[in-house]
Amino acid sequence: MEKSLQIAVLMGGPGSEREVSLASGNAVLEALKGQGLEAVAVDVTSRELTIPEGTALCFNTIHGTFGEDGEMQSILEGMGLPYTGAGIESSRLGFDKCASKKVFVEHGVPTPASEIIDCKDGIVFPDMPLPYVVKPPREGSSVGISIAKTQEEAEHAITEAAKFSDDILIEQFVEGKELTVGVLDDQPLPIVHIVPRGGVYDMATKYPWMNGEEDNPDVGSDYYCPADFDAETTARIQTAALAAHKALGVEIYSRVDVLLDADNNPYVLEANTIPGMTATSLLPKAAQAAGLEFGPLCERIADLSLSHRG
Repeated sequence: MEKSLQIAVLMGGPGSEREVSLASGNAVLEALKGQGLEAVAVDVTSRELTIPEGTALCFNTIHGTFGEDGEMQSILEGMGLPYTGAGIESSRLGFDKCASKKVFVEHGVPTPASEIIDCKDGIVFPDMPLPYVVKPPREGSSVGISIAKTQEEAEHAITEAAKFSDDILIEQFVEGKELTVGVLDDQPLPIVHIVPRGGVYDMATKYPWMNGEEDNPDVGSDYYCPADFDAETTARIQTAALAAHKALGVEIYSRVDVLLDADNNPYVLEANTIPGMTATSLLPKAAQAAGLEFGPLCERIADLSLSHRG
């Protein structure tokens, strides 16, 4: 892409994933500069956007609320500024776990059975038998999510999830391998197999550095890419991930989370439209396994986005 074009890297944001977003944003900023591109940092601290004059493209690295739910995309389009990644509608669908679940079912994407409960008048329990997963529908990928295996755990999990929203997604618990599949320009990348050291892939095992435990060998997760599956299983997983990406209409890139059960059946959980973008994040790991290093990956996303919206 034209090296003289100014790229504003939007990072931080007003949501619960601000610290993770700052890490992604600063990594992307340095990667773009390393590619010889004119990149500037924009720390977004509220829903008021101030974009530097002369910006040709906004590189969105704001995870979760505001940056990933379509709100910021709508503001940028109103300002006439092109931006990276998913658009308004695909962001809204991808961020809302209830809405994306409905889309997956309508398009035949393999996904765990689910039920939506309404807790506006107090805690209620689903008809679905235990064990199940309790998810606030419009938070970051791991925020407020709990696995409930007993009635006591279910009551606690639903109570906590209800702090985020009245409607709560209850999803059938699928025992299996945690996988994620990056999609770039409608092409699936090599599969990443995630093995959380604590048994559950949550905020603590995703980001041990947030709690000062990056050097603790018992905390965090191990990642294997490309995942060690036969060609048929690999194709089945990548096909399911790509189907989810396309069903939501996601532009440019995403990272789709998948569970693989003991019979090698994939179940799509969700699509992340603004995945982590540090050099050690999962989408960059997958791209690297495909031969695309972090700097060229960031430039590729910028180039595709500018071509799509420029």
